Amino acid sequence: MKRTVAGLLAAVMTAGMITGCGGSDTGKASSSGSRQAAGGAQVADGSGSQESDKTVYPAGTITIYGTGQPQYLQEYYDAWLDAHRDIAPDVKIEIVQTEGHAQSREKITMTALAGADEDLPDATYLDPVNIMDLSQAGILKDETEFLQPYIEKMVDGAAADATISGKIYGLPESVRPNVLFYNKDIFETYDIDPSMMKTMEGYIEAGRQLKEKSNGEVYLSYISPSSKTWRYWGRRGLMPQANARIWDENGAIVIGEDEGTKMALGTLDTLYSEGMLLKSEIMEPALYDAINEQKVATFYIGAFWDEFMRKNCQQTAGQWEVMPSPEFEGVGKAGAPVSSYFCIVNKGDNVYAGLLEQLWKDFTFDTESRNTWVKSMESQNAPYANPISLEMLQDDFWKEPSDFYGGMSFREMEGKCLENGATNMAVTPQDAEADEIISSELENYVAGNQTMEQAIANMDKNLKAKIGQAEIIK
Repeated sequence: MKRTVAGLLAAVMTAGMITGCGGSDTGKASSSGSRQAAGGAQVADGSGSQESDKTVYPAGTITIYGTGQPQYLQEYYDAWLDAHRDIAPDVKIEIVQTEGHAQSREKITMTALAGADEDLPDATYLDPVNIMDLSQAGILKDETEFLQPYIEKMVDGAAADATISGKIYGLPESVRPNVLFYNKDIFETYDIDPSMMKTMEGYIEAGRQLKEKSNGEVYLSYISPSSKTWRYWGRRGLMPQANARIWDENGAIVIGEDEGTKMALGTLDTLYSEGMLLKSEIMEPALYDAINEQKVATFYIGAFWDEFMRKNCQQTAGQWEVMPSPEFEGVGKAGAPVSSYFCIVNKGDNVYAGLLEQLWKDFTFDTESRNTWVKSMESQNAPYANPISLEMLQDDFWKEPSDFYGGMSFREMEGKCLENGATNMAVTPQDAEADEIISSELENYVAGNQTMEQAIANMDKNLKAKIGQAEIIK
C-alpha cells in the first residue's frame, strides 16, 4: 500500500532526520505495458489496470532554484517523491540555493542566452518583479490553463502578481501580509495601550510615549542602514499602504510630487528623526540582542519575520502578539500582501513539468501532508508560510494557539491580516533598477547625509535621468 506524504513526514519527525530520496516500496508502475509519452515519460497502456493513463516520469534529477533556507522545503519534496514512486521511480529533486530572486533571474537569463538549455533549472521560486522579466523573455511556462480550476479555491489575489497581460506565469507558493508584531510585555510595563496602533498616527504616538516613559531606553522599532530599509519599510510597507506611486498610469516618474510618497516616507522620517528607531541591520545578531533585551517594542514588517524571531529571540517567547498593520487616515487600508511563486522553466521539452505541477497541487491543497510538514518545521524553529488554500485555512490546525505568541494563534492572525489589504505598487520591468536608485537615496538619508525631502527630490531627479519612462504592463 502506498505510503502518504504525511506518513513519511511523520516518520521524519520521529526519527529526527530528513527523509532521503532513495527508492522504497511505495507503489509500482503498471507492469502491463507502457507507451512513450512526450518528453520520454512512460504512460501505462490502459489495459484494464487501475494504473491506466498514469504518466511515469523518466529517471533524472529535477533542479529547483530557491532562496532563504530551501533545505527545509527539501524535507517535504523528498517525502513527496517517496510517496509517488509509482510515477517517479527514479527521480530526485535538488534545490540550488541562490542569494535572492534577482540572482535566480540573472543565472537563468545568462544560461538561456548562452543557449545551454540543459543547464537551466526545471523550476525556480520568484517574486513578481523577476517573473515579469523572465516571462517577457519567454522563459517561464504559461500556467493559465492549469491554474484556472484552482483560482476560486485560493485566497483572493493569489495569482494576481504573476499575471501579465492576462496570462499567469507562476504557481502561487505563499501570500503573506504586512503585519505589526508588538511585545505586549513592554507595553504593559510602560502602561501604553497597544490598540492605539490601529492607525499610523496612533503608532507614532505609541513610539513617543515609549521613548518618554523609558527615558529613551526602548525604541518603537528599527531602521537598517542598508537597502533593507527601502525593501521592508518602503516598497513592501508604507508605500502601498499610502497609495504611493513611483510612476503614473502612463509610466512617467511622479515620485517627487506624489502625495502618497510624501505621506509614506514622511512617516518614516518622523519616526527616525524623533529617535524612535534603533539604527541596526535587520537579520543580524545586534538586532536580535536588542530584541532579547526588550529594547525594541514593535516590527512593522512582513509575516515572514515570525520565523526569524522564533529562531533567534526565544528569550522573549510568550511576550509577542500580532495585529494588522496600522492604517493611514484617509486611506484606511491594512498592509499589502507579498507573494512568492513557484515557476516552471521553459527549457525545450521540460519532461518534469507535469510532475512539478502535481507537486505544487499537493503542497497547496493536501491538508494532511502540509500540516505534518509544518509540525516538523515548528519543531526545528524553521520557516513556513500560511497555506493559500481556503479550505486548508479553515482546518483547526491553522487556528492552534502558539506559546511564542502568549497563546495567540499566529497562523490564524496571519490569515486575518490579509483582510482589507492594500494594493501592491505597480510592477514594471524597470523596478529592479529603480529600487537601487531609491534605496541609495534612503541609505544616504539614514546615514545623515541628507534630509528626507532632499532624498525624495534626488530619487525623482535620478530616476528621470537614468530610466525615464517606465513600461506599464496591463
